[in-house]
Amino acid sequence: MKKQSFLYGAVILTAGMAVVKVIGAVFKIPLQHTIGEYGMGLFNVAYNFYGPIFSLATAGFPVAVSRLVSENASLSRWNHVRAVKAAATPLFLGFGLLGTLLMTLFAPLYCRQVIGSEYALYPMLALTPAILFACCGAVYRGYYEGLRNMGPTAVSEIIEASIKLCLGLGLAVLAVRQGRAELAAQGTVFGITAPGADQAEFLILAFAAAGAVLGVTAGSLGAMLYLSLRWRIKEDGVGLRTRRKSPPAESFGKTAKALLKIAGPVAAGSIAMNAAGLIDATFLQSRIAHSMGQAPQRLLAAYEGMIPAMYLEHPESIPTFLYGCYTLAMTLYLLVPALTQAIGMSALPAVTETWARGDRPQLKERMESVLRVTALVCFPAGLGLTALAAPVVGLLYGDGPSAPIVAGALLTLGPASLFAAVGTPVSSMLQAAGRADLPVKLLAVSMAVKIGINWFLCAIPEVNIQGAGVGTLVCYGIFVTSQLWCLQKVTGVRLRAGSLFLRPLGCALLCGGGAWAAHQGLTGLGLGSLTATGLSVAVGIILYMAGLLASHALAKKDLLMLPKGQKIAKTLEKRGWM
Repeated sequence: MKKQSFLYGAVILTAGMAVVKVIGAVFKIPLQHTIGEYGMGLFNVAYNFYGPIFSLATAGFPVAVSRLVSENASLSRWNHVRAVKAAATPLFLGFGLLGTLLMTLFAPLYCRQVIGSEYALYPMLALTPAILFACCGAVYRGYYEGLRNMGPTAVSEIIEASIKLCLGLGLAVLAVRQGRAELAAQGTVFGITAPGADQAEFLILAFAAAGAVLGVTAGSLGAMLYLSLRWRIKEDGVGLRTRRKSPPAESFGKTAKALLKIAGPVAAGSIAMNAAGLIDATFLQSRIAHSMGQAPQRLLAAYEGMIPAMYLEHPESIPTFLYGCYTLAMTLYLLVPALTQAIGMSALPAVTETWARGDRPQLKERMESVLRVTALVCFPAGLGLTALAAPVVGLLYGDGPSAPIVAGALLTLGPASLFAAVGTPVSSMLQAAGRADLPVKLLAVSMAVKIGINWFLCAIPEVNIQGAGVGTLVCYGIFVTSQLWCLQKVTGVRLRAGSLFLRPLGCALLCGGGAWAAHQGLTGLGLGSLTATGLSVAVGIILYMAGLLASHALAKKDLLMLPKGQKIAKTLEKRGWM
């Protein structure tokens, strides 16, 4: 199997991720219009509860498989490579079954006792089989990524997102139509009698959210089936003759132990990362409910004219409504870390290879390349999102009364997305260097700070959900700074952090400031929202590229790893831009 360079693999994953995010936007935007902020709140409660359990079952193993496969492949120990997959398969299956069982058992308790919303139980239970399907597919993803072939992962993610879009959105629309038709004809919602008209509407939205979640479950199944079928047809390209020349494989028990040694801390770190969403889902709603009980007028005054009458008539639904608004901002915030997730996945085997060989000069080169590319990608995205928060929210979610709430949350989450985006590749490099325990330890401290900030700020009536954005910003700022310090201590490589980050940051500030000024001017001339926002984004991109070229922020060695990179680098050198 032909290896892909670090950046080439990242481009493949990023392209796949871009398609997935476009499909996700096509899924979530009409879904929000179908089930509203309350339904989105239920949808995201299920997702955030699912996240930590899903990570417990799957997140550590793909990284562990990728690292062990990469390490053994770099030393031509091909029998060891196959032994890693053989040991990972039953472990994945066992953890998948355990994760499914845990979510099924604890979902009712969480809904009734922790967040006080029984309606969230329907989407939660619809999501539980996804853990098992994702576990079975994750072993193949980790294996191919370890061999530096990112194609199967990208294709499987597109398949998963496509099924989620078609089936999930279709089921949500169907549930709303059928539920309202049955309510009008018989006074029940799918055979259930609600105590009042508003409660009946909440129940319909709960079933619609469950339908949307079923699309997620079906997508996980589709991705798993694709990966298993691809393995049966093509395997990994390592022939029998090659394996006969390599050393014999280690025993199942020894390989499984090596997997668990890596997977344990990685899974714990991923659980902590996903727990951020669960922290928001839990503390945000409970602290807002506390604020509503203590000073309802002060909180409602902060959102005068922004909360629909249906929720005002039922104050107990307001925390879920505001949380739903916050999750809409989080959907946009997560686009930025998603861009660098591909870089982290591609960096892991590339850095592991140089670390296993003890090639320190190349290790420094690859580490700096990872950080430089990360900054070039995420800095303009995060600051551009902050600069155009209000128009982007209005364009994607409509100019409804809740749009200012979503845009306000995004103003804080935009800068936070920069730190979150840098954190993923740095964690991957620490894992590649054999210190998978450090990200989880550092993240635990950062999350403790986030919990404290959320607990204090979210209970202030005038602050409420905006406090969660502040907590996220501080949390990931601490996390990334401490990770970079530890990475240099572990590897013995001194990184030129100033040159790696300052030039892209300056160009990104130019991008965001230019986009904001352009939007202000264009709307002042009377242009429509879509035209003004589109032209503002174009202005920001042009200014960013001009800044990069003028400051010589693009490195030739990075461009050479791209498809047609040699031709691009040669053109830029001729013009004196490199």
